[in-house]
Amino acid sequence: MAPKAGQPHAVVLAGGAGERFWPASRQHHPKPFLKVVAGKSLLDATVERARRFAGPERVWIVCGREHAPAVRRATGLPAQRVLVEPDRRNTAMAVGFAAVCIAAEDPGAVLAVLPADHVIPDARAFTAALRRAARAACGAQVLVTLGVKPTRPDTGYGYIQVGPPAAGHRGLRHVRRFVEKPEAARARRYLRRGDYLWNAGIFIWTARTILEEIEACAPDLFRALEPLRSARRRSAELLERAYRRAPSLPVDVAVMERSRRVWTIPVSFRWSDVGTWQSLADELGVRPGRSRVVAGDLAYDDTGGNLVWGQGGPIALLGVEGLAVIDTGDALLVARLDRAADLRRVVAELKAKGRRDAT
Repeated sequence: MAPKAGQPHAVVLAGGAGERFWPASRQHHPKPFLKVVAGKSLLDATVERARRFAGPERVWIVCGREHAPAVRRATGLPAQRVLVEPDRRNTAMAVGFAAVCIAAEDPGAVLAVLPADHVIPDARAFTAALRRAARAACGAQVLVTLGVKPTRPDTGYGYIQVGPPAAGHRGLRHVRRFVEKPEAARARRYLRRGDYLWNAGIFIWTARTILEEIEACAPDLFRALEPLRSARRRSAELLERAYRRAPSLPVDVAVMERSRRVWTIPVSFRWSDVGTWQSLADELGVRPGRSRVVAGDLAYDDTGGNLVWGQGGPIALLGVEGLAVIDTGDALLVARLDRAADLRRVVAELKAKGRRDAT
């Protein structure tokens, strides 16, 4: 029996390095596997949301070769649902690879693309938004992105400027433009204007539409994908050759910023990509006078306002605030929370020095 048109599938992207979560996030144990909220890993929570939308049989994960065994163990997904990338080529190639595989099985599929490292407490509201977006994606053959109503002038997120309402789809809006992470003054201006949303990096589209827009907006990427689309069997050699040819670009840059078929669904539920220790501190409610402990033993803290992750003995903090104190047993980070976004520089320096023990 042929699959129904518009059947929902969920694609979980679990290929990121999570360098701004160093030293807890490492090559062998990346950010999606971290249990940072409510004792559950970010990957587990994302897969649960994916199953609410698509059902247990239509959840897919895209990950790197080094993490595939751990992903299979953690999720229980069958091998054919874990799409293993031979190399990192950013999210545009990951999305294209997933779309090709799903379209071969279900040509009418509608896909929700979900990063594996988000915190979304209200799963019911999130699922409802995905389903509304899926109806629009199928009905109008458009690319839909979730836009989160901003609660602060955050410089760590990209922004979406909303355009006019989308005819025939109540609550959805055309996207006027995407803006990369702005400086503080511009972010404050966006918040005051009210027509800018945070770009959550959560997308809904049909497999057919995203492949059409990849062809139109990113022809080099489409050429890399074409042998995978036409092959009866996607061998490891064929996949490696496609990845060698593919440009390394985020899907936002490769497609979303160039396409004229982009809508957004504005949402106001709580959302965080917990991309840095600062954003995790915000999510957990760290504030002046109030510290939060993700793990370990905070034995003394006379000031508060700190985020602590310990793996060894007791931690004592005296006369300090606004810090991330992250002790993983083999590495220690002490950093101001407002400098947490700079951690990629630390990781880059460690890699340059050949410190594989630390990365």
